Amino acid sequence: MDIIELSDRQKKILEIVKQQGPITGEKIAEILNVTRAALRSDLAVLTMSGFLEAKPRVGYTFKTEGFGNELRRLLNQYRVRDVQSLPIIRKDNCSIYDAIVTLFMEDTGSIFIVDEENFLSGVVSRKDFLKTTLGQADIHKMPVSIIMTRMPNIITAGIDDTVVEAVKKIVEHEVDGLPVVKSFIGPEGEEKLEVVGKVTKTNIARLFLDLASGRY
Repeated sequence: MDIIELSDRQKKILEIVKQQGPITGEKIAEILNVTRAALRSDLAVLTMSGFLEAKPRVGYTFKTEGFGNELRRLLNQYRVRDVQSLPIIRKDNCSIYDAIVTLFMEDTGSIFIVDEENFLSGVVSRKDFLKTTLGQADIHKMPVSIIMTRMPNIITAGIDDTVVEAVKKIVEHEVDGLPVVKSFIGPEGEEKLEVVGKVTKTNIARLFLDLASGRY
């Protein structure tokens, strides 16, 4: 869906209505020193977009949910593929020690574990490593597959998911990030997932920062 880019005059109209509404179109035109006819299209755009509400014999009032609607339209424009970053991947026979080294060398919150065919088989997080190292396990010999979260308990995102859908999964499942996957059907009809990226709270925060900075 296309995002509505407000003109400078439309932004001024919103400020006027926010501060002085309800206010008539004639009064807005007087403040801006233009004719009522000159504002007709601007007021129509702002009303249809949900920023303003027009009430007969009362005038225009500001609708705060208009900004919420615009934000939803804006975020729904972006897909996971637009914000994802490179995943950190290790094989399931990797030792816990080597996985911990990878975690800190790559400065990541979690590692995605793949099987011998390079399909997703598990996820291991900082919390998983912490619980293991506090115990008596021999982390040099024990494979990371022992402590990882396995399918189907892994929450994933697709490259074509909207950013809103990814954020919803992150919030609902209280995780720091999601593996971004492509789905394949194996010879026996089973689903196999190839890890092609990751989307994290940091990716989402960076998108908001870029939007606020006008980089998108």
